[in-house]
Amino acid sequence: MRLQDLSAALLELDASHRLRQRATLESPQGVEIVVDGEEYLSFASNDYLGLADHPSLVRALQQGADRWGAGSGASHLLTGHSRAHHEAEEELARFVGREAALLFGSGYAANLAVITSLVGRGDAVFADKLNHASLNDGCLLSRADFQRFRHNDLDHLEQLLSASRAGTKLIAVDAVYSMDGDEAPLPALLALAERFDAWLYVDDAHGFGVLGHGRGALAEHDLSSERLIYMATLGKAAGLAGAFVAGARPLVEWLLNRGRTYVFSTAQPPALAAAVPASLRLIADGEDRRERLARLVARCRERLAGSRFSSGASRTPIQPFIIGSDARAMKLAHGLRQQGYWVPAIRPPTVPENGARLRISLSARHEPAQLDALLDAMLLLAEA
Repeated sequence: MRLQDLSAALLELDASHRLRQRATLESPQGVEIVVDGEEYLSFASNDYLGLADHPSLVRALQQGADRWGAGSGASHLLTGHSRAHHEAEEELARFVGREAALLFGSGYAANLAVITSLVGRGDAVFADKLNHASLNDGCLLSRADFQRFRHNDLDHLEQLLSASRAGTKLIAVDAVYSMDGDEAPLPALLALAERFDAWLYVDDAHGFGVLGHGRGALAEHDLSSERLIYMATLGKAAGLAGAFVAGARPLVEWLLNRGRTYVFSTAQPPALAAAVPASLRLIADGEDRRERLARLVARCRERLAGSRFSSGASRTPIQPFIIGSDARAMKLAHGLRQQGYWVPAIRPPTVPENGARLRISLSARHEPAQLDALLDAMLLLAEA
């Protein structure tokens, strides 16, 4: 697109209620936040356990910076791989029960590295229709035959796998889908991967720290296989930043050598890696936080049961309030903001056409009364 076309395209986005704009956070991440000088009760963060400003993590990050400095200065394969990175990877692998793990700067980078390094021309990748954009981009960049199956439709996936003659097959799914909060049927997906000699790649960005006593979706279902490739982000429930991929040691060694976003990226700051053990301890000891979170989820589902705005399918901290119209979703978000609630309106292409919604993201630090007050206001405005 030419420069002169951009202004007109931006006006079109604005007219269709799809122009994105940033707000400026002026406080630490948390339940009570300050945005552009105004105070809000936030239901807009993926900080599910409320660890993003936990004193133990802040202290670990400060100590890591004192020990290792501000930046890594190089890629992992040059001089950027510190003892802090190495020890974080070892602890992450142990925590999720895999042989080895590899740190990445983001989940997006991890997804691109895994998919493009394992499949290419002559291979095939099978992806759930509601996968995150980063998984889809990895599939497209791999140049493999990219086939999408209907959301959580095992019969459709089986048909596609059965018809494929690809040399290498890879199934890619989100463990928890970020816009609906529902979950992939991982045991059945692994059974299909075993049957059709395929990799199963699980993006557990929204399950790690919450499911499986904090150890993620694979632990939730007690799954283990050399075919499993596990990815989780550290910027959500873990309260930090970055991501890791875990699996069989030969797989991790291959990614270290052929994962382009790993090989050709400067390593994340070692201070972040130095804080990973503190985060894992908080997650392991966080059963009370997960129990509070589960009670909030149950309360939200109970309050929205029978409402025409909720799918009711999510047992996770992601609770969708589906409006349909982009304009109505934006109006509702604005109305809530005027009452002191920060809840994001999610619009296409992030969600399907006519699927605009408000996404309630719950934290263990929310109080039941805060959630009830939000739902009272939301239901009243939505019905107006």
